[in-house]
Amino acid sequence: MKSTLLTLAMTGLSLAMVLPAAAKPAPDSTSTAGSVHSYILLDRTGSMSGIWDEALGSVNAYAASVGEADEGEIEGADIKTTITMAVFDYQESLQFDVLRKDVAAEAWTDVTNDEANPRGMTPLFDAIGRMVSLAEADKPEKAVIVIMTDGHENSSKEITRDGAKAALDRAKANGWEVVFLGAEFANFGDADAVGMSASKTMAVGQGRMQDSMSALAKKSRAYGKGEEAEIVFDDADRAAADEEGVKDRTGQ
Repeated sequence: MKSTLLTLAMTGLSLAMVLPAAAKPAPDSTSTAGSVHSYILLDRTGSMSGIWDEALGSVNAYAASVGEADEGEIEGADIKTTITMAVFDYQESLQFDVLRKDVAAEAWTDVTNDEANPRGMTPLFDAIGRMVSLAEADKPEKAVIVIMTDGHENSSKEITRDGAKAALDRAKANGWEVVFLGAEFANFGDADAVGMSASKTMAVGQGRMQDSMSALAKKSRAYGKGEEAEIVFDDADRAAADEEGVKDRTGQ
């Protein structure tokens, strides 16, 4: 019996040595090669009234573009795109409302006026702290934090300017991208104060917000795919956003 078993074992070993190894299964062509989570923080304060509809439209345009495959790209095969969007203002205390949380771009439903309207003052530092905390709780590998406002900090109670800067410093230390958009606003004193570099801040003129946010979404997608190491605004972006026009109109 032992002799028979030994013979069978040796035969199997011999076959294994002469037969080709079984081919490994091909990689799943639908697997996700990268991901990016966008966190959009939108100023909902009273001064946004004149551009509110366009601001909301620009957020919806971003969601559509960040989930849209580029030419020649297989739809959904290379990157997972998700979005969290919050609005903020101050009325007796910080009002910070998360309108969309961790929504896949393809499942996005447009944000409307029924969900938020301009009101109150501008607790910008508090809102930055809250948004970074949301991202830290999610722990994405790659994140883009988009801050859109039309005015200065004037009512934060929870954290100081230094606290907001520390929050953004933590975000950057995680390798996340942070960009600051002035909605018909070109005074970036608050952005400078919390450590934003000039290459990541841009004024966007009325009538240009949707196109600028769509372009930013494509930059976010490229960053998520690893095609770009960071997100910066170049001269072409600034011209398309009418940054100089904003400065002229606002005296900033």
